[in-house]
Amino acid sequence: MSAFANRLPEFLRTFPLPAALPGGVVAQSPFRDPAVYELLSRFCQVYYTDNRPRVALLGINPGRLGMGRTGVAFTDPAALAEPCGIENDLPRQRPELSSQFVYQVVAALGGPAEFYQHFYLGSVYSLVLVRDGLNHNYYDSPALGKALWADTRLSLLRQVQELGLRTDVAVSLGRRNGLFLQRLNDELGLFARIIVLDHPRYLMQYRRRELNANVAHYVATLGSTLDNGE
Repeated sequence: MSAFANRLPEFLRTFPLPAALPGGVVAQSPFRDPAVYELLSRFCQVYYTDNRPRVALLGINPGRLGMGRTGVAFTDPAALAEPCGIENDLPRQRPELSSQFVYQVVAALGGPAEFYQHFYLGSVYSLVLVRDGLNHNYYDSPALGKALWADTRLSLLRQVQELGLRTDVAVSLGRRNGLFLQRLNDELGLFARIIVLDHPRYLMQYRRRELNANVAHYVATLGSTLDNGE
């Protein structure tokens, strides 16, 4: 089996675009952009060069300013350069809140090299969704959720099967996301259990005064998944 570093970019590059979506929502695949694909590939060649089974930490769907530009989940251009060490010329006008939180957690768990040995950051649905130029979530309307259900199932199934993720546990980043992930898991039977955490953006926007405690909770929760690890 080829290394995780080869399988992840190929999965993302080939994931199919859906048919026309309701409500003016448009799906975009940034991974078909050569510049984004190159950054993703460079990241993978540093952090995913083996076949270790990793715990999936799954957000909603990629944002246009984070993964949509860097190719790496929860990683804006600044985080990709430092602490990840993947130099890039992408603009840094607006720090991405989720990325800021996640990389505090990554630092507390030993830094990127240690963190990515054990964890895979991804999304339940693998493509960027945009409406009126703004990020949109796959569950933001019943019509959209229904239109994307088969593709969302495919996204989750392919990530588990093609990337070789751990199946004893998965982590949802976001509580509403966790409800959908549990429904998907009830249908597909991929994970023995799912842990649900508040979404990093929610914590940065609405509970920032408790930042240290929230980071510590993430660290303790993710650390607990390693007790029964490889």
